[in-house]
Amino acid sequence: MKNYLYDITLKPFFFKLSPEDAHDLSKNLLSFADAMPGVFSILQEMFTYRSKRLEVNAFGIQFPNPLGMAAGFDKTGELYPFLARLGFGHVEVGTITGEEQPGNPKPRLFRYEEAESLVNRMGFNNPGALKAKKTIVSQKKTIPRGINAGKTKLVEPEHAVFDYTKTISELAPLSDYGVINISSPNTPGLRDFQELGAMKELVEGIRKELGGEFPIPMLIKFAPDLEEDQLRVLLDAALELRLDGVILTNTTIDKAKLQTKRQIETGGISGKALKDLSTQRIRTAYEHLQGRLPIIGVGGIFSGEDALEKILAGASLVQIYTGYIYKGPFLPFQILEYLDKFLQKNKVDKIERLVGMEKNFMRN
Repeated sequence: MKNYLYDITLKPFFFKLSPEDAHDLSKNLLSFADAMPGVFSILQEMFTYRSKRLEVNAFGIQFPNPLGMAAGFDKTGELYPFLARLGFGHVEVGTITGEEQPGNPKPRLFRYEEAESLVNRMGFNNPGALKAKKTIVSQKKTIPRGINAGKTKLVEPEHAVFDYTKTISELAPLSDYGVINISSPNTPGLRDFQELGAMKELVEGIRKELGGEFPIPMLIKFAPDLEEDQLRVLLDAALELRLDGVILTNTTIDKAKLQTKRQIETGGISGKALKDLSTQRIRTAYEHLQGRLPIIGVGGIFSGEDALEKILAGASLVQIYTGYIYKGPFLPFQILEYLDKFLQKNKVDKIERLVGMEKNFMRN
C-alpha cells in the first residue's frame, strides 16, 4: 500500500524529470520538510522500523540494522542528516575525491524503467575532501557514517596514494568506516588498481601516508566484472593487507545483463540487471573468506526477499541505491519488516545468524 501511494503520487512526477533533476528536487523537498517544526519527526516514525533482532556488529561497529544507503546517492554529505532519519542503519557518503571535480558532461544518468535499472557515467562529481569536510563537520552523527574515497580524475595513477590519503585523513575523524573505491568504471584507469600488485601498492601506500595504520576500519570495493578466480586473489590480498571488510559490488559494464531493446548508454549498470551477478560474487567471497572478513552486499535490492538473498549468500550488511529510486522512501521499512518477520517465523534471534546460511534456509 505504501509503495502504491508513492507510485501514484510522487514517482510519476519525479520520473518526468531527468534523473539528476529529480534527485536535486528530492534534496530540496527534504530540506523544506526539515525546516517545518515536527514534520521530520512524523516522517521518521513513518519510515523507521526498529527491532533488536536486526542489530548488527561488523568490523567493530554497532549498526541499528543491516540496511544502508550505498555510495553515490549522497555525493556531498549534505543528505546524511535526512537519510539517517529515514530508516537506514548506516549511510555511505561519496564517492569523495581529494580534489573537487564536476564529473562527466551531462546527461550522465539514465533510467531503463523496463528493466528497473540505471546506467550512470557520473564520474565522481563531488565537492572534494575539504569542502565535504566543511559540510559534514557541523552535522550530528546519529547512525554509522561511511566515507567512500576515490581518485580525482586528473590525478595521475602514480600520485593516487596522496589523493586517497587526503580524503581519508580529512574525513576519517567524522566517519565510522572508510572505503577505498577502486571499482567505478567511470574514472579512466581506476579499475587498473584491481590488478594485484597495483592494489597492494595503493593500500600499503595509503596506510604508510596515514602513519602506519588506518584511523578507522577500512574496506575496499570491488567490481562485479572480476572473474571469480581474480576475486579470490584480491580477497586474499585484502586479508594480507589487514583490511577490515569488502564491498560487493560496484556497477557492471556488461551490457548483456541489461535486457532492453533500447540503446544502452556507456557507463555502469545498476539495479535489477545487476542483482544476480552481485549476489554470486558475494557467495563466492563468503565461501572463500569463511567469515574472516565481513562483506557489505550491494546490487539490485528492491525488496526484503532480495536483501535476504544477499545476507544468506554471505553479506553481513546490505545497501540500496537504485531500488530506492524506483521503489521510494518506504523501501527501507519494508525490507527491514520482511527481514524481522523472517527471523520470527524461523525462530532466529539475530539477523547475524543468517549470514552465509543459504544452505539452511530456502532462498526466497
